[in-house]
Amino acid sequence: MPSEEFESAAAAFRRAGEDAVTHARRVSGNAKARSLRHRSKNVELLKRAGRGAKSGDPTPGTLRAAAERFRRARGLSVPEVAAVPDPADSVPSRSQSAARAPRTGDEDEDFSQMRIMGRDR
Repeated sequence: MPSEEFESAAAAFRRAGEDAVTHARRVSGNAKARSLRHRSKNVELLKRAGRGAKSGDPTPGTLRAAAERFRRARGLSVPEVAAVPDPADSVPSRSQSAARAPRTGDEDEDFSQMRIMGRDR
């Protein structure tokens, strides 16, 4: 009878849909739990690492001395400690920047990679 086949197919389809929803909820729950675990671990690591330390802070003398001893013991070069350069000194002023060459027309344009990479500088 066609009606029994239709009802069994509909029931199988419904079961497959429910199974898919159940699986999706389980996967979503696991992902959320894992995210919360990682977030709490990150908070702990940030507290232990000293959240207030900035990357631009100078290296403390004790760490610098230990690094120098380590390098000297292994025969490595020890860089001289220089004053921290001012970032404004490394950026050329507008008057120092090179003038842009005028662009040529498309009809005589060279489409090689090096030409294209250097064209818009």
